[in-house]
Amino acid sequence: MAWFNKSEVKRETRKMSTEEIWIRCLGCHAHVFKQDYYTNLHVCPKCSWHGKLTASERIALTIDPDTWKEMDSLITPADPLSFVDGKGPYPRKVEQSRAKTGLNEAIVTGTGSIGGMPVVMGVMDFRFLGGSLGSGTGEKILRAANYAHDHSLPYILFSASGGARMHEGILSLMQMAKTCAGIARLNEKKVPYISVMTDPTTGGVSASYAMVGDVNLAEPGALVGFAGRRVIEVTIKQKLPDNFQTAEFFLDHGFIDIIVPRKEMKETLRKIISFYNR
Repeated sequence: MAWFNKSEVKRETRKMSTEEIWIRCLGCHAHVFKQDYYTNLHVCPKCSWHGKLTASERIALTIDPDTWKEMDSLITPADPLSFVDGKGPYPRKVEQSRAKTGLNEAIVTGTGSIGGMPVVMGVMDFRFLGGSLGSGTGEKILRAANYAHDHSLPYILFSASGGARMHEGILSLMQMAKTCAGIARLNEKKVPYISVMTDPTTGGVSASYAMVGDVNLAEPGALVGFAGRRVIEVTIKQKLPDNFQTAEFFLDHGFIDIIVPRKEMKETLRKIISFYNR
């Protein structure tokens, strides 16, 4: 019995060590060293598949050091419908997301500098309820847009979302119009709005503020679209192209202006902002 227990311990230790060292790429399904993956900014060194980043990681890669100031961090989701499903009440899911991410909503907004030029920026975090668009998310996006308008600062939004937050019903869908209205005001002062689509950008987010940028950017291979692929195929009774709902497909059809690898994103944003600042 003692020998059996010792073997089980060794087997479990070996399993844990393997999980700590390797990560399986969701693009090419190859196993790569975690350290290589992280050093490469969560990009697979074999196929260049771009993995997800947290809001804090994205901010650190994009904003100049020691210039970031967060805005409206205390805004949290409301529960206007007293929503409950088979997995429990909505407030419980919110608390679980808070504990997991350390965030109060699915987006972090604030001000900072890129290449020494001040900007307003919002970064969605997919870990918080799938980066869904709720009333708190929309409020933060609108307030950031208003700040960009009032201070004549470029506004950048990184989208990573599964779409509107069903737990809030029509109040979630209202955020599509609300955020677009706030962004539209930027035209009054010719303030640039730059939208960056990351994997995934879908549903109500892709159908609203993610697609209305003065410049629309995307990371390579990002899933971009509205309804799911299978839903569309069943509805139109046609087989869709293999690259359908990818950033590359949207670029070919004129919905995206440029696809930018993660390592080049900050410099690309700097160039765009400097053009508007002339």
